[in-house]
Amino acid sequence: MHTKNINTHLTEIKDYFKAAISVDCVIFGFDENELKVLLIESDLKEYKGKWSLLGDIVHPDEDIESAAYRVLRERTGLEDVFMEQVQAFGGLNRHPAGRVVTIAYYSLVNIQHVELKTLQNELHWHAVKDIRQMAFDHKDILATCYQRLQHKVIDQPVGFNLLPKKFSLRDLQNLYEAILDVKLDRRNFRKKFFAMDYLVDLNEEEQDVRHRPARLYKFNQDKYDLQHKKSLGF
Repeated sequence: MHTKNINTHLTEIKDYFKAAISVDCVIFGFDENELKVLLIESDLKEYKGKWSLLGDIVHPDEDIESAAYRVLRERTGLEDVFMEQVQAFGGLNRHPAGRVVTIAYYSLVNIQHVELKTLQNELHWHAVKDIRQMAFDHKDILATCYQRLQHKVIDQPVGFNLLPKKFSLRDLQNLYEAILDVKLDRRNFRKKFFAMDYLVDLNEEEQDVRHRPARLYKFNQDKYDLQHKKSLGF
């Protein structure tokens, strides 16, 4: 078998190292009955006036997931949040500076807990349904992550990460309607969630609301985790 030393190998593949790896974070929030995403104004001349996702080049001394959590922490002040890797985007001309392959993540945060860390360029929440153009290929990345969220929320109760700890059934239905972009039947929706038995009635009602106060609930994470483990055979 023919073998070669590491220096020979490095010489053969040196051109393949002329690329960078980045992470882009699609940070979803829920506010005013709308699904929103956190965007930053692009600081590149080529994309002046356009918005982009929050992201950064992966540092030489960190792994990819650590880079994604770093971006999230530096911009929102949050650490212990739901985050999931979606896929890589590696179009040849996706970045004007050269070859950059990015790994997309999406995260779900409670907007009330976010303290936006604005440095130089603007940083704002935008309603997902109102976004038309973005810098780079970020519109495609956003659309892909949004589709992943829509599929995920049907199979798993990840949407609770977007709500406060105490919420009404109205809040819960508004959330699902915003994510799925459909109008849901009130009676069937509530019947489905009560059947899953993941809601805990707090024996409290909303305060300082213009409409009739609704009962408040919380998500029983421990019960869901236990049932999920049983379904997996643990």
